[in-house]
This record gives sequence, C-alpha cells and structure tokens, in this order.
Amino acid sequence: MQFHRLRRREFITLLGGVATWPLAARAQSGGVPVVGILHSASPTGIWLTLSGAFLQGLTQAGYSQGRNLTIEERWAEGQYDRLPAMAADLIRRDVALIAALTTPSAEAVKSATAKIPIVFTTIADPVQMGFVSSLSRPGGNLTGVTYLGVEVGPKLLELLHEAVPSAKTMALLINPTNPNADRQSQNLQAAAGRLGLQLYFINASTEGDLDPAFAKAHELQTQALMVAFDAFFNARSAQLATLSLRYAIPAIYPARDFAEAGGLMSYGADLRDMYRQAGIYAGRILKGEKPADLPVVQASKFEMVINLKAAKTIGLTLSPDVISIADEVIE
Repeated sequence: MQFHRLRRREFITLLGGVATWPLAARAQSGGVPVVGILHSASPTGIWLTLSGAFLQGLTQAGYSQGRNLTIEERWAEGQYDRLPAMAADLIRRDVALIAALTTPSAEAVKSATAKIPIVFTTIADPVQMGFVSSLSRPGGNLTGVTYLGVEVGPKLLELLHEAVPSAKTMALLINPTNPNADRQSQNLQAAAGRLGLQLYFINASTEGDLDPAFAKAHELQTQALMVAFDAFFNARSAQLATLSLRYAIPAIYPARDFAEAGGLMSYGADLRDMYRQAGIYAGRILKGEKPADLPVVQASKFEMVINLKAAKTIGLTLSPDVISIADEVIE
C-alpha cells in the first residue's frame, strides 16, 4: 500500500502552570519510585504502542524503567469490572504515581484514592467526569490529557454522511459498559437528528458480540456505521475493519489504526502524542510538581485517513471533495 500524506491540522495546546510538590510517600523499589499503569484494554496491538508512547514521555522527562524507575502494569483485557480490584492492588503497593490510560481506568482509580497522584488519558471531558475541577486548574490529585472524543463524535458522523450522502439509516457500534456510553449516545443522537438521519444503537462489549453486531446492522439495513471510541474496540481494529468489508458496510472509526488495518476511513486525535504527553506529565510529577496545578492538556492534533482500497472493495465511490479533505489517503 502507498501512503500519501496531506497534513494540515497539526498542533497540541498545552497551557502553562507549574508548582512544586514533594510527594508525601514515594514508593520505593531498590531506591527508585514505582509507577503503576492501569490499562482497561489488552496488551496487544495499538495498546502496546500507546503504552510505549507513555514510557517514551517518561524517558523524555528523565525516567526510564530499570534505571531510576520501576513499572507495575495491570491489564483488564476489556473486562472493565476488573479495574477497581486492580486499582486497589496498585494502591496497596504504595506506588508513587498511577497512570490511568483510559477513561474507565481513570474512573476506577479516582474512586480508589484521593492521595496518590494520578495522570489520566481520556476521551471524555474530565470536568464532566468529575476528574478535575477545571481544565486550567485541576485542583486535586488528578491531571492528564484529554481527547474530548465524546464531543468529537458528531464530527465523525458528519464525515460519514459526507462520504455516503445517500445513506439515511446509520448504526453506532458502542460498548455499553464504557462510562461514556450514555453521553456518546446522546451527542450522536442529537447530531443524527440535525443531519436528518435515523441512527440505530448496537451494543458490543465482548469478543463474541462483534460478528452478531455487524449481522444486526446488516439485518436493520443500515447503510453506514460508526464505531464509537472505546479501548475494547481500539484493540480490535483489524477485526472490525474485516467485518465492515465482509458485510459491505461503509464505516468510520475514531483512530487511524482502523483505516490502516483496512477500514474505510478514520478521524481522530494523534493518540501516540497524547500518551507521550501523559508520560511527560508523570515525569514532572515524580520530580515534585503538583497535579492540582498542572493544566489538563487538550489534544487538538486531529487527522482524517481514507482507505481507497476499502472503498473499492465495498463498491463505494468517494467524491473528490471528500478525498481532498483527508490528511492521508491509502491507495
């Protein structure tokens, strides 16, 4: 495959604000701090890449595993009900900091401790989720990076509508166990109404749900499908792309990995940069800065990727106007 890059919207906004804070209890393992990392996904594919991006950020901040840092990782493998126990286990180990690298992880850790510093990555509005008091001054023991993917969701629906203008019936594939599920559904239902679309909601939260979900979309005669942002779905980009091709349903995804895996199109933030930024924040906190004073970083580097090979496979002709707004076209 050939990749043609047409990058336009590339920037990350980072507000200032620094203060020092000696950590009340810095966990020790051979004299070095211990950082707990809580993942709601599985240690495969994109999530290994994003975990690596977080560690890269830590390295940029002056910390590396095995030299002056010990890492304790916990992976829930898509079973979000396991997160509270995993969070409690990390707290018992008296870690110096916890990196909660998805919204469900952040919610679990926030409920478990008000003392240990927490760095999160989330697609949600962290103020609405109750993670922080405000983006500029978090005010508690949490700070991090937000994608604001719940708010970006309607943009994906609009792009899908532009790509398949004849489609009047669409489906949203969503994980009902995600703490953002209701908010995502409400935002997208409102967006569908503005676009004059009928939107069906199809739930999936386990591996066995995915094939039946696409079969249901086909049975409902939906003409296009949007995949909601969720750690469980992101870990299965290739499977979801294959299913959309098998059922010949034009689909849009919230991360570029889906389009690279053979899906039709994607629109979303640069996740690797988000996780790297989270790692940098973790390093700054380990050096003594206070989460309450570190403004939440808002990702504003977004990219749209179109896979023309996928379009050809499902018999869809994309207009030149749609192709022209892509940041990257896969042929």
